[in-house]
This record gives sequence, structure tokens and C-alpha cells, in this order.
Amino acid sequence: MDAGALIAALQEAIPGAQFEAAPGVDLQTTFYIQRDDVPAVMRALRDREDLAFTFLAELTAADFWPREPRFELIYLLVSLTHRRRIRLKVRLHGDDARVATVSGVWPAANWLEREVWDLFGIAFDGHPDPRRLLMPEDWEGYPLRKDYPVQIRKTPQVTQPLQVTEAEFRANLMKDRLTRQP
Repeated sequence: MDAGALIAALQEAIPGAQFEAAPGVDLQTTFYIQRDDVPAVMRALRDREDLAFTFLAELTAADFWPREPRFELIYLLVSLTHRRRIRLKVRLHGDDARVATVSGVWPAANWLEREVWDLFGIAFDGHPDPRRLLMPEDWEGYPLRKDYPVQIRKTPQVTQPLQVTEAEFRANLMKDRLTRQP
């Protein structure tokens, strides 16, 4: 299925949504979607039998500073049933870098969205666990932004390792299991 056929199927499923085919250097179908259409488009891509993109392979971002829109959020989806891959991109302005979470559509998006937030500062509205993932909790800024100071000298403010009791560990484990259940 080429980009035109895929866009036609999605426009049939989501009337009013805007899609724009994007050039690519590989054979992977790539197109842009609007920020407000992300939840509906993702559900349609997963739920329609003729599409069946049931696997979120990657979620990342790119910073094109000083250009506006500054960020592109990139989703790589796979349809195991139809043996297809697509790349969806969402343009986000630097002063309003936020989009709705897709962790309800693909649970794997939970940590991927946390990683993108932690490193780029792109917020995911409705995310169930918006905590830092890679950087310390007290870290200031987002290291993968192009305007982030490279020669930073920051002394760690957290000086003691996190000590968790066995009861706290079990409670966190059960909480995590409960949030993953459909």
C-alpha cells in the first residue's frame, strides 16, 4: 500500500483529518499528521483490519532549531499481518511542544514517551507516569535540544543512592502491573 492509498483509507476512517505525504530516502511510507489528530489516527491504524498496525517499533523526535516548527515527533509502526511499515511525523512548535499520549493505544509508548520528554522536553498530555526516565530527577533542561549548552558543568545534587524497601519494591511492581493491564 503506497502513501496515497494509506492516506485515502485514513481519510475515510477519520473525516476531517489532514494528511501530507512526505518524501523519504528509503522505501518506507512516510507522512505528516496534525497534532490534534494523533489519537484518532493511531487508533484507526491499529484497529482497522485493512491496516492492522499493531506494533509501535519506535517513537523519537528531532530538533530543527532555529526553524519553526522546531520539533518533529516520529512514530514507526509495523503491521505484522500485512508485512508493512510506516513512519508518521508530527510537527510541533517550540513554544507549544505537546501532543496527546498514545500509551493507551500501545502500552510500549509509555517509556518511549518518557524518554522523548526527558531528552527533548516534548510533553505528552494524559501520560500515566510523566517522570524523568534517563536523567536525574533534579536535572534542569533537555539534553537533546540543539540549544542545550554542551559544555555544562553540573555537580550532582542527589548524593545518596535510592534505597527502596522490599515492601516498597513490591508495591511499585504491583502498581506497574496494574497500569499495564488492558
